[in-house]
Amino acid sequence: MCGISGFYSPTKKFSEAELHLMTDAIASRGPDAFGYFTDDVVGLGHRRLSIIDLSTNANQPMTSSDGRYVMVYNGEVYNFREIAAELRQNFRTEFRTSSDTEVLIEAYIHYGEDFVKKLNGMFAFAIYDKQKQELFVCRDRIGIKPLYYFWDGENFAFASELKALKKLAFIPKEINRNAVYHFLHLGFIPSTQSIYKSIKKLDAGRWLRVSNKHKDNQQYWSINDHVTENVITSEKQAIVKLSDLLMSSVQYQIKSDVPFGVFLSGGIDSSLVTANAVNLAGVKVNTFSIGFEENKYNESAYAKAIAMYLGTNHHEFIVSYKDAIGLIDTIFEAYSEPFADSSAIPTMLVSKLAREHVTVTLSGEGGDELFMGYGAYKWANRLNSTSVKLFHNQIANALANTKYKRHSNYFVLPHKNLLYSHILSQEQNNFSLQELGDLLSNDFRNAPGALNTEKLNNFGIEINHLKRNLSADERQAIFDLNFYLQDDLLTKVDRASMHFSLETRVPYLDHRIIEFALNLSPKLKIKNGTSKYILKEILYQYIPKKFFDRPKQGFAIPLEKWLKNELSFLIDEYLSEEMITKYNFVDYQKVKLLVNEFRNNNKNYLYNRLWLLIVLHKWLKTNC
Repeated sequence: MCGISGFYSPTKKFSEAELHLMTDAIASRGPDAFGYFTDDVVGLGHRRLSIIDLSTNANQPMTSSDGRYVMVYNGEVYNFREIAAELRQNFRTEFRTSSDTEVLIEAYIHYGEDFVKKLNGMFAFAIYDKQKQELFVCRDRIGIKPLYYFWDGENFAFASELKALKKLAFIPKEINRNAVYHFLHLGFIPSTQSIYKSIKKLDAGRWLRVSNKHKDNQQYWSINDHVTENVITSEKQAIVKLSDLLMSSVQYQIKSDVPFGVFLSGGIDSSLVTANAVNLAGVKVNTFSIGFEENKYNESAYAKAIAMYLGTNHHEFIVSYKDAIGLIDTIFEAYSEPFADSSAIPTMLVSKLAREHVTVTLSGEGGDELFMGYGAYKWANRLNSTSVKLFHNQIANALANTKYKRHSNYFVLPHKNLLYSHILSQEQNNFSLQELGDLLSNDFRNAPGALNTEKLNNFGIEINHLKRNLSADERQAIFDLNFYLQDDLLTKVDRASMHFSLETRVPYLDHRIIEFALNLSPKLKIKNGTSKYILKEILYQYIPKKFFDRPKQGFAIPLEKWLKNELSFLIDEYLSEEMITKYNFVDYQKVKLLVNEFRNNNKNYLYNRLWLLIVLHKWLKTNC
């Protein structure tokens, strides 16, 4: 696991000194070693976190055995030993190291860009062909590892994090208003956008090839392409297959030349990963959990009980609001652009705790999206019913002045292609598209370049042209896999863990499991009202059901309470009239009304909308 940066510039707009600045900006991603490669066209920078083959021979940039190619790479490819064996057998390839980096560059030589289809792992990398003066850049299938880039038709630059690209003076830093719009709606900025107009994220499952004044961009894998005509309906068959896939994935991902552990929240997903790791590791497994002083949000006791049952070496950290305050500035440094998932705070804290003991952790991201663990999937079915479609306005009005006011917004339905983002936004207590119409200032809405939801709208169109007709909850889950998982949850974990030089692996996002789950009958994901039914059936083979007889909690913090009390100063500072009018992105009177409703009228569900605005204006103050 590492950090990468680089550029391709025939016009020499970028310098070697800037390459060093870019690479230094992401030093926390790789504290163990660094290196650079430059020629007349290309610069490649690397920061290394040593995980596989700890020798200096595995440092990067790495040059191929024939001397033609140079590579920088961030991530882990878990099946690299099998690929190496295939290269030895078919091409008599000899390896100088035991690293996955060398296997990747040699596989590229023999298979070309199609070699990425052989990879099982998480990765973002760049390979430079010195002979052709051509740069090949690629990101993993589901977007576990990040990659930002700039391209103006001649000059190209890339990095693991946005803050590295900000070191390049040549790149314009004009704010992308569409990104702000989507941020206030979703809580994150969806790929391929970034907060700057000139910088984009490489979407998951894509590669780029850059040469003189030319850039190819191709999709080599997508979620939508792996939806098949038929679904798996046999429960017995499905349990056996999924059990085998999970065991295989965990077996791959516990391989490391440094100590590893597991993030254990006490929920279904992390408990099943932990149980598999304990059975496969051959050593006592370290587990890590976090809790809160407020009992309502403290699940650490459940995690501890499961750890004791499984016999792990367990570590826990109880968080107070003082810990949260101490991380506010750190979060903005780590995320580089507006990012409102407040569970980044406990994720950073548990990463810091884990790094004191291990260098690699396993996490449970993806289980909810693949096996329908969120309330959003029930809302998707509810809002797609004929009666709701006919009477949604009446239902919204009836709920508006009741204690269910928060839920009334669900029934203010947008265009059908935007229903998926609408459900996600309301599950997260964010602004609906209708609310944004009222909230944004006239200057913001009327500036050149129309605000649009093109990518979100296109998703709604694309999802209707798959190989089979999906149920409403399946469509919502695929939306979450394409957007929420990639640009919120995986972003959160990557930045939080890598800020402390900790590699985090995600066994549920092995592409074999994703392809299996996409074509599993939804009746085996939610059965008799039980969400994640099939995962639970597998889990209960390892841990008794009694440990999980409680409502789903999620990795939440008591943000609502903190903003009313200890963190109230954030509202005063970042949502003041002076701050709001200085940037004039939103209407101060509308913000003032939200603050008053939250503080004085006990409309506590508004807390996340206020957090969105706090995050946005703190970012603007820091960066503009």
